[in-house]
Amino acid sequence: MDRTQGRTEQHEQPTGGSAPAAPTAPATPAAAGPARVVSLTAGGFALTVNPVDGSEIEPLRPGTEPALPAKRDAAARAARTAAARPPVLPGPAALVRPLQAREEERERLVRLLGRGRSVRLTGPSGSGRSALLDAVADRCAGLAPDGVVRLSGFGQQQPGELLHALYATVYEAERERPGRIELLARVREIGAVVLLDDLEMGGTALDELMRATPECAYLLAATPDTRAPSDDSHIEEVFLGGLGKADCLELLEAGVGRPLTDEESAWAGDLRFASEGLPLRFVQAAALLRQRDELNHSDEDDEEEEPGVFEERPRDAVHVPLPTLAEGAAPAELLASRVSESARAALRIACALGGELPHHAHLPALVGDTHADTAVAELLACGLLTPVGTRYRLAAGVARQLEEVGYGDTASEEARTAARHYAWWTGHASVVPERVAAEADAVLAALAGADVVAAVLLARTAAPAFAASLHWEAWERVLRSGAEAARKAGEVAEQAYFHHELGVLALCEERLDRARAELETSIGLRGALADKRGTVAGRRALALVVDRETAGAAVSPPLRLEAPAPGAPAAAPEAVTVATPTTPAERGAAAPRVAPSPSPASSASSTASTASTASAPDSRAASEASTTRVPPVAPAAAPAVAVSAEAVTRMTPVVPVTARSETPTTLSEVFEDAFPLDPKPAPPTAPRPTAAPAPAPGRRRLVLLAGAGALAVVALGTVVSLALSSSDSGPPAQGPAVTSTPTVTAPDPTVANSGNDPAPEPPVSAPPTATPEPGQSAAPTPGRSPVRTPSRRPSSTPPNSAPPTAVSPSPTGAQPTPTVTETVTPSPSATTTQTGTTTPAGSPATGG
Repeated sequence: MDRTQGRTEQHEQPTGGSAPAAPTAPATPAAAGPARVVSLTAGGFALTVNPVDGSEIEPLRPGTEPALPAKRDAAARAARTAAARPPVLPGPAALVRPLQAREEERERLVRLLGRGRSVRLTGPSGSGRSALLDAVADRCAGLAPDGVVRLSGFGQQQPGELLHALYATVYEAERERPGRIELLARVREIGAVVLLDDLEMGGTALDELMRATPECAYLLAATPDTRAPSDDSHIEEVFLGGLGKADCLELLEAGVGRPLTDEESAWAGDLRFASEGLPLRFVQAAALLRQRDELNHSDEDDEEEEPGVFEERPRDAVHVPLPTLAEGAAPAELLASRVSESARAALRIACALGGELPHHAHLPALVGDTHADTAVAELLACGLLTPVGTRYRLAAGVARQLEEVGYGDTASEEARTAARHYAWWTGHASVVPERVAAEADAVLAALAGADVVAAVLLARTAAPAFAASLHWEAWERVLRSGAEAARKAGEVAEQAYFHHELGVLALCEERLDRARAELETSIGLRGALADKRGTVAGRRALALVVDRETAGAAVSPPLRLEAPAPGAPAAAPEAVTVATPTTPAERGAAAPRVAPSPSPASSASSTASTASTASAPDSRAASEASTTRVPPVAPAAAPAVAVSAEAVTRMTPVVPVTARSETPTTLSEVFEDAFPLDPKPAPPTAPRPTAAPAPAPGRRRLVLLAGAGALAVVALGTVVSLALSSSDSGPPAQGPAVTSTPTVTAPDPTVANSGNDPAPEPPVSAPPTATPEPGQSAAPTPGRSPVRTPSRRPSSTPPNSAPPTAVSPSPTGAQPTPTVTETVTPSPSATTTQTGTTTPAGSPATGG
């Protein structure tokens, strides 16, 4: 990141003039299409990136698996390394900065790498770590069989993407992203010197990276605040400090292009003490002195010529003093005030994008100046930019210094402009996915600072390009940002697309739980929109997730995993449950208790219950009369126990067991016994004769009582019918009401009514007859003194109406019996209504 001490000539533009335009896709009909559909191989899946409806994924068909990749030769590796370098800038050639006082460190690093040791180069920002890596790369070109590989660890917290980048650099595998198992198998065979700049990970993540590539020697460039490696990593530590005073003066003279004056040398000494000799500060100080010389007209050519009318400088010479020590230690504000307007506009864009500077080909559209592409070279010469991978960023501390003076005030507007520009550019058919991947950091920075509408549009167009370029870390980040922006904007269709892509990405990386969650969310959203095509694509991907989960699930073990021991008894063809018979004492204790009958009378409801009890099957009474206890079956070696015939239960096995004469000795024979290929039902067996169960002691009495109850019901119905028919006829001319006492049968002693049970409604043909409670008697006839208290129960029938039959329940008792009251309307000569009540059988009736 800190390329401040020089660059080799092979990375510089040899001559002045404009740089060639960035490569574009050939103008073919296929490239001019509205959508870029790219087919990839991701592990065991065939992935089709479709920017219109979403990516489609399916398993690789047999015979379509890619062949083993071959390694690149030296020429191919050099071409790929050059393509991974920052682009050559238009304008005059940049100055070649010498590498000062780093010979000792360079020789030590080359010596350690030649022995196969990994080294961690630690130095503060601006110490010249990137320039030292360039010098080491030139010396280590022939040390390893796979050459030197340059990687950038900026923003990488996990080793996954670095391993994929290493694989793509060494192997020729276009449009292929291997699975984790295959990736680890391929990178294990790589033997190269890996120069990893801007390292941001350490600890276990760094250990995982180095364990995956045991044949590689690493040179890791990191800052002191980066997490240190673990103690078991065995990585050498080399610290890169500041320069001495003489080296600082030499670097300053090389940057100014002339010898320094005494005043400038003293100023440089003070600056070296304040900045601890960091090379970046002297590159910026050299830019300050060059700008001061231009303002003071100190060049001899300017003194000989007359100031032009159209020149943008005053005619009178103005003496500009040396910068102060504070301006030399933080020179970003002073340097930015003396560059062109296009360069200052580029600095505002970089501040809005978090320090990322777009490719110089985008600056004319973003700035509004056709010559804005030359601003990158101007800012790089001033030390305000530093190369990082394939792009340029603001140097360490520059963004903070510029934001303090107002360069970040228009950050939201600049980010929105950049997002709309990148949305158009990434969606253009002439832009290949590799170019979009090279601009990934600027695109992601614009996406983070844009409004929700611009963010949704940019994420929708950039996501397919990142997927096709195999830059899947950027693909995941842009999908998550797009899904959040779509949710805030209310774009349900776009939100469904982003969740579908996230599910496909998780499936390719074997993260099945995440894939299921994302795909189910996408299917639900597309179902709400009635998007049949998208729903089908989501269900297909979800089916693959289910297949992967099923394949990875543990298979249930079989019933028998090993052959039985020799001499073990064979399994019985039938399962027999042995029951312990109960003793007569236990039977008596378990028999149902019969409540004693207080009187021979009973209600109609008790009689009906007795009849239903008598109709129950005999088996129920037998089961209630005895209690069966089932102990575990005794083994074959145990002595036989005599069991009664009624305590044995025959059971037919569900799965028949194949009869085999000899004991199985192989696992296949064991499985054949447990799971026969052609199961047949077991032949029916004749039931064993069982002895008739002995009748229970109270069985005969229950049957007799049930028969008596049935006869009583018939007789009661006949009597009640006669009473009703007689009541329907006209009343007698004279005489009081007559009380009829029907015959009451004895109640069933086996059933007792609860006191809370309601009285049943009397049927029309046979109303129930009840026995009054003790102490009640019939009402006296007129003309006689009543011996007992008459019934005070009011009649529910009006005096002048027909005589109905009313049922009045008796008070709650042990055996509540309803009372039937018959009301007879007297003749016109009668003045009172007499009420008659039934009396129990055998009690004297009162009346004349």
